[in-house]
Amino acid sequence: MPVNGIFGTTVDLLGKTLDLRVKRQGLIAANLANAETPNYTPTDLKFEDELKSALKKGGKPATTHPRHIPLKGASARLEVVTGQVVEVPDKAPSADGNGVELESEMGKMAENQIMYNASVQLLTKKFEMMKQAIRGSI
Repeated sequence: MPVNGIFGTTVDLLGKTLDLRVKRQGLIAANLANAETPNYTPTDLKFEDELKSALKKGGKPATTHPRHIPLKGASARLEVVTGQVVEVPDKAPSADGNGVELESEMGKMAENQIMYNASVQLLTKKFEMMKQAIRGSI
């Protein structure tokens, strides 16, 4: 049985989610760092819809290059999910054209951190269950 069969899609999904959350945290941190930079437009990472579509069955096998051999399954489709960096201008930019709203960015950062921690906890639980199954204590 291949290792993928043991873990299923859950471990791959949680791993990809962690990677994307780290990337999003970096963008939010950059927004906060540029809170006083004239004409700066904040950015964010949108990836939830891309993850959902990668998990749907019957999707086309994913490749990153036309000459690559396509892998099959949701795990392969998750590999190519990178998210989309989008500009998120504030509805009322400051006088110098800066679109960063500190309260909004801090809220996004806190939410992203909570979601990251939840993913880590789920991944930890998954491996703890696997360890218990190996030891025979389940």
